[in-house]
Amino acid sequence: LMTCLIMLTWQKLAPLALLIQISPEVNSMLIVSMGILSLMVGGWGGLNQPHMRKIMAFSSIAHLGWMIIVVPYLPSLTQLSLLVYLLMTSSLLLTMMALQTTTMNKMASSWMKNPPLFSMMMIVLMSLGGLPPMSGFLPKWMILDELIKQNMIPLAVLAISLTLLTLFFYIRLSYTTSLTTSPSPLSSKLMWRPKLSLSPTI
Repeated sequence: LMTCLIMLTWQKLAPLALLIQISPEVNSMLIVSMGILSLMVGGWGGLNQPHMRKIMAFSSIAHLGWMIIVVPYLPSLTQLSLLVYLLMTSSLLLTMMALQTTTMNKMASSWMKNPPLFSMMMIVLMSLGGLPPMSGFLPKWMILDELIKQNMIPLAVLAISLTLLTLFFYIRLSYTTSLTTSPSPLSSKLMWRPKLSLSPTI
C-alpha cells in the first residue's frame, strides 16, 4: 500500500506541472479529449474490481481526467483539485494501512477492528466519489461551473455522467463493507477496545 500511495500521489505532480506549462501551446480540444478518455477509462475500469489497489488506480485515472479537462481554461483550478485529491487519497490509504485492508472481503471485517477508523474511511470514500456535500464535491462543482462559463455545457454534462460510474463503485464499496458484515459472536465486535488487565488485584 505504501507503493500505491506514492504512485497515486507524488507521481502525479510532475506530469500535471508539465501539462500546465505546455497547455497554452497545445490545442485545447486535444487536452479536453484526453480528460474525457481518462474519465471513461477510470469509470468503466473500476467496476467489478475486488482489490482496493486496482479500485484506487482506476479512481486516480478518473480524478486525473477532471484535472485535465479544466487545464486549458483555468489551470489554478487544476491545482486546487490536485491538492484536495492528494489529501483525500493520502488519508484513505493511510487508514487502509492502519486497518491492513487490501480487498473488499477484508474491509468487511475491518469494522470489528476499529469502528471509528473504519467510519472515517467510509466518509473519505464518499468524498472521493464526489458525493455532496463532501469536500471532494467542491472541486468537481467548481470545474463544472467553469465549463458552463466557457459555454461547454455538453462537456459538463458528459463529465458529470461519467462520474456516476466512479460514484457507483464507491457506494458499492460502502454497501458491501457496512451493510453485509458477516455474522460473528458478540465478543469479536469488541476487538477494538483495549484489553483489560487479567492480573488479580489485592
